[in-house]
Amino acid sequence: MTASESFPGAAVAHNVGMRACPPLVAPLRAGPVDVIGDVHGEIGPLRELLARLGYDEQGLHPQGRSVVFVGDLTDRGPESPAVATLAMDWVERGHAQCILGNHELNIARGDLKPGNAWILDPGAPEQQPGGEFAHCSLAVEPLRSRFIDWLKTLPLALERADLRIVHAAWVPGSIDALRSPGEPLLDVFNRYEHDVELQLRREGIDVRIAAEREQWRKRLHDKRADVPLLTGIAEGDERHQMGNPIRVATSGVERIARRSFWSSGKWRMVDRVRWWEEYRDDISVICGHYWRRIKPVLPGGHASTKLDLFEGVGPTDWLGPGRNVFCVDYSIGGRYEERKRGHDAGQHTALLAMRWPERELWSESGPVTA
Repeated sequence: MTASESFPGAAVAHNVGMRACPPLVAPLRAGPVDVIGDVHGEIGPLRELLARLGYDEQGLHPQGRSVVFVGDLTDRGPESPAVATLAMDWVERGHAQCILGNHELNIARGDLKPGNAWILDPGAPEQQPGGEFAHCSLAVEPLRSRFIDWLKTLPLALERADLRIVHAAWVPGSIDALRSPGEPLLDVFNRYEHDVELQLRREGIDVRIAAEREQWRKRLHDKRADVPLLTGIAEGDERHQMGNPIRVATSGVERIARRSFWSSGKWRMVDRVRWWEEYRDDISVICGHYWRRIKPVLPGGHASTKLDLFEGVGPTDWLGPGRNVFCVDYSIGGRYEERKRGHDAGQHTALLAMRWPERELWSESGPVTA
């Protein structure tokens, strides 16, 4: 059975020499699935988890199960090229599906962010000796081109009658806007970005943004600086986030923060919100993205400057009023920081999978209980 037969709409079709646009919201394969949380270049834990779940090295499962990668395959961890290769091979064989996360979107757009120089700019300071990500293996050709091209074919969400899968947020209006655009991924993204920019100019907000960026440009990327909430930048960031359904699907619902905060190399003016508290549909959703934790994070850890979206929620609880939303990202993107601090790897981070329809959470050691 080919990949296109296994996953309707997953393959890129050809018609009279023209390449059809793959769907941005695609069908989820029938049968039991294992939804893998954000991997972030941690090939060792990924292989251990897949073996524990019962998959062989080719991605086959004796009970006919299949894997779904929830996005953020790469960046920060030591072996992004190995993770990328495994995911591509399994998807192309028809043994797995994968959706686009915000880290994949950044790479596909050529948008250099902390942690993705391994593929976009191997000569960047972060990859040099002493740099924050000097431990990361680099992408070489032909893998670099193959991975970037492959990312542009991935859907943003998967769905079937009993389950929906998205990297960050299933907001019905945003998902509906992505169902049949008939355009390539980056064209859709750029169109929405252009529309937001036009509206910011019409309202004069772009002038405020430019003035704030000029006044604070030397301090916006200085963790030691005292940067207040800059209202023009905050308004622009919220408009860009909420006005682009691709951003909503890959990085969630974000609103103007109560105060500025430092995260991922810059001062930020918008913060993530608990979109699942507004989710009212009966169909269950599994997402990643939000740095959930089985154990409390250490002071100074990666997630320590961010709002804890899971405060008051058990580490294995389903979310939302219907208890039918689950975040399967357990912060393995911070494992490189654990190593740097000299702590045992995995003390506060984990790579987990949600088995569906069993609703069982698994680690490389087996089922996880609260």
